[in-house]
Order: sequence, then structure tokens, then C-alpha cells
Amino acid sequence: MQKSVLKHINSPKELRLLNQKDLPQLAKELREFIINIVATKEGHLGASLGVVELTIALHYVFDTPHDQLIWDVGHQAYGHKILTGRKDIFHTNRQLGGISGFPKREESEFDAFGVGHASTSISAALGMAIASHIKGDTKKQHIAVIGDASIAGGMAFEGLNHAGVTDANLLIILNDNAIGIDPSVGALKQYLTNVKKGTQKRNNIIKALNFDYSGPIDGHDIDKIISELNRLKTVKGPKFLHVITTKGKGLKQAENDQVKYHAPGKFNAKTGDLIPKPETQEPPKYQDVFGHTIIELAKENKNIVGITPAMPTGSSLKLMMDDIPDRAFDVGIAEQHAVTLAAGMAAQGLIPFCNIYSTFLQRAYDQIIHDVALQKLPVIFCLDRAGLVGEDGATHHGVFDLSYLRSIPNLIVFAPSNEVELRNIMYTAQLGLNLPIAIRYPRGRGVTKKWRQPFSKIEIGKGIQLKKGNDVAVLSIGSICNNVSEAIKNVNISHYDMRFVKPLDESLLHDILSTHETIITVEDNSIKGGFGSAILEFMATNNYRNDVQTLGIPDRFIEHGSVEELQQLVGLDAESLNTFFNTLLL
Repeated sequence: MQKSVLKHINSPKELRLLNQKDLPQLAKELREFIINIVATKEGHLGASLGVVELTIALHYVFDTPHDQLIWDVGHQAYGHKILTGRKDIFHTNRQLGGISGFPKREESEFDAFGVGHASTSISAALGMAIASHIKGDTKKQHIAVIGDASIAGGMAFEGLNHAGVTDANLLIILNDNAIGIDPSVGALKQYLTNVKKGTQKRNNIIKALNFDYSGPIDGHDIDKIISELNRLKTVKGPKFLHVITTKGKGLKQAENDQVKYHAPGKFNAKTGDLIPKPETQEPPKYQDVFGHTIIELAKENKNIVGITPAMPTGSSLKLMMDDIPDRAFDVGIAEQHAVTLAAGMAAQGLIPFCNIYSTFLQRAYDQIIHDVALQKLPVIFCLDRAGLVGEDGATHHGVFDLSYLRSIPNLIVFAPSNEVELRNIMYTAQLGLNLPIAIRYPRGRGVTKKWRQPFSKIEIGKGIQLKKGNDVAVLSIGSICNNVSEAIKNVNISHYDMRFVKPLDESLLHDILSTHETIITVEDNSIKGGFGSAILEFMATNNYRNDVQTLGIPDRFIEHGSVEELQQLVGLDAESLNTFFNTLLL
């Protein structure tokens, strides 16, 4: 029986003491270690399996953490975490109080840069390389591993463009596996495919940008990778290594179904088979309600189009891409382009539903203001993953959208409390608005199984009363409304679902404020600048002096854990809210 190699490796220093012939065995064990943990604890699987050999080779050749290594996107970095002192706590990955699912500077000196969103590594590594040059450190290496389709992001091109005219000691490694979360799209993907097949003999775009280009090489041949990395250490200036890998390498099912095994949930570590969840008659996920509803609407309204930046499966726009392919567009990791593309379509009379995760829309803030709102173009933004999203943590929580959107003129902001309201606002928006609208809804399942109801038009800017009580009124926005309703079932408090953060229902607010002494606002958005702030501003403008308390996400970044755990952490679960309301009434 072959002795274990991995159990003796607790840092790259120990890794570098190994004989090179032992590294394939280490790769085998590292793969098995990742599979065994993720099978029971869940997390991102395929991306990290695909870069096992590359991860080992990088830490074997380079003097990390002195040499700086950045992963892009961060869900490739499980092997990196295990080899850099976190093997014994890797089972806590993505769990409350455990290690992050992404590289994180405060977690380890080996995590040179925090990465959760995509396409950032080249700019960050170039910045580090220029800093080293200014400090006179010409020996330090700076390596950006960019994979899972991140190279197609606009920011990556900006970094390449700058790096090519510097003498920075920068190595960019393209982990080319032709897939992000969903299959890669676009002309660059086709170009890279041609390079791999040997049909792209001329016009190398990377060389044209002044990089020392090498490859493509087999990303699972550890000896070839080590040999090439050692050569590149001696080459001055910006360098680019093209590495071909298979996402999910080493687990047959993960190789064959790379979309599902990107983050598969629980599975059998030996067979690779997914562990089926017990069949229940649960309400659908909000994303699926969106996906089915846009198809229903698009079949009646030929001007409707759907757009997503690289999230067709996650957003369920994939349903429309399969059913009405000529009117549904995956534009790759390109949020800025997605928004302005939608603006261009709206300018020509189409009705674009631009579906972007709340946290990713942050990357296109200027485009929302400059290209959409300023021109009053009726783009329909569908913000999936709003509020606390769970195990992906601080980089992915959609808890800033109400704050960053409500300051923009000409923009309607709506948050449905359930799936029926999501359907109805989608229906209302496509009937024709004179302004753009942002519809934000959470990750996960809704609250009703009877969501396929006939469409009903929603009056823009109108909230609704859900419960009449004493002189305390709770004003909630979005799906957190359901936690509030549960919390006050046996509490004598009025409850209003305001639905619109912008425009506010001023008539309803005047009525509420003139009949209730105490006002409580509840939102799953940052307490700073969000829904509660909007209510306080309205009160100040209209000289109301009611007692007010605002409940929401505190002014700090919230780490990872399940949605339920995180809601408890910030006091937004039904039980915590019930305690709060009962204490208030004492």
C-alpha cells in the first residue's frame, strides 16, 4: 500500500521538499480529499478538481507566499487552501464560523487578494507587480490564474491592455476549460477553441498585446507544467501561459455534467452520484418563477427579450434560451455590457428583461445611471439573489441594492414579497413603463405553491396593508415580509407591505404616520441608505415626529453560513423578530 503524501503536507514549504516523482500521487490524494469533503459538506467542486495539478505545480515552483498568487475566480482555490495550512479545517468550508469558500486576505497570508467576483486578477496582480518594481524588488513573482470564463470579462481586457505596455514581472495563467458555471460563450471562446485545435495558427491576440505567450499545454501533466513554470520564472516582463484543463477532472460525473457538478450539493464520494433530496411539494424557487414567467410573457409579447451575464442556469433564463433561443442572450461575464446592451434594445422599442444577481449588478453601476436611467429607457432589471444568500458569503450577499438603486433618479424599485407578486410585476412592467424598473428577489424558495395565478396589474408606487393592529406599525419590504408576518401572528401590531422603495407610497405613509405612534421598518438590505432611511427621509421632509426603529443588515460585511443562521445572526428571523416586537410592547 502506497504511503500517503498529503497527510505530511501542511504548507508549501513541505510540498517543495517532495521529490517531483511523488507529485502525481499527491494530486490523486488531493483530489480525493476535496471530493470526500465536498460530498458531505457541499460547495464548489468542478473548478477546484480541474486545477489540482496546476495548484501543486505553482506552489512547488514559486516561493509562496512571498511570490504572490491570485485565483480568478475564487472557487478554483480549494486545493490551494488545503496545501496552505487549512487542510485540518477545510471541513468547515463555507459554514458559519468556518473558512471562506473563496481566497480571503485576512484568512491566510497565502491568499494574496480576495476574490469572489470574476475578472479581477490581472488588474490586482499587475498592481502588485508595479508596487514591487517601485520598491526595487525585481525577484518577486506575481501570478494570476484566470479561469472559468473570467478572461472574457471586460476588466480582464483592461488589465491585459495595461500590462502589455509595462515591464512588470507578471505571469498570467489562463486555465482554459471552456466553461464558467455554464458553458463559455462569445468570439473569444471560439478563438481559444481554435487555438486548442491548432486551427488558429496566426494572429495570436495575446502576443499582439506584447505578452510572452506559451502553450497551450496539458494542465493535467504536472511535469510539463513545472518545466514551463520554471522557464517562465527566468523570462522578464509580462508572460501568458495557456493551460488546458478539464473541469471536474477525476470524478466521472463531474467531467460529464460540468454545469450540475459546479456546485452539486451532497453526493456519494465513491460513485459520484448525487444524493437525491426527498420529494416534497415545496414552493418553487424564485429564479424558476422568473424563468417560466418570462416565457409566458414572451410568447404573447414579441418585443420581450432576456439577457443574462453568464448566469443562464442560476437565473433560469436558460429556460427561455432553450424555448425561444433567438430572443434570449447569455453575454458572458460582462455585466456592464449586459446593461448597456439592454439600453440599446430598449432604445429601439424592445422590452429587455436584464437578469443579473444583485451583487453582480454592482459592477455595472455607471451603466444603470448613465445609459439607462438618465435616458429614461424602460429596461426591466431582475435582481436575483437579493438579501442574504448564504454560504457564498460577503462577496455575494445582495444587501446593498436598495441603497445603491434608490438614489438614482428615474428608476422604479420594487421588491415582491412572494412569487405571485414577482409574476405580476413582470407582467405589469412589460405592458409598458416610461421608466426603468429594478425588481429584486431572493435566492431560494418562495412561500406559495399556487403561484401560477392569472396575471394582475400592479399599480406603481402602491403598498398594501396586511394586518391592522394597535398604535405600532411595521413597514416591511420584499420577502422578509414573510418573517414579519410569522413573527406577529399573535402580536397586536399593524403590518404594511410597502412593495416599492421608489416611488414610496406617500398617501399610505401619511395615513400610517398619522395613526401610529411607533414605526418599525424591516428590510434584508443594509441599514445604511436603504428602505428604513427612505422612510426617515420622508418623515423629516414632512415633519413627522413618530418613534422609529429601523431593522436590517448592520453596517458591516456579513460572513458565510446558511441563510437561516445569518438571519438569526442579524435578528431578522421570525423568532428574533417576535422577541423584538413582544419586548417593544411591554
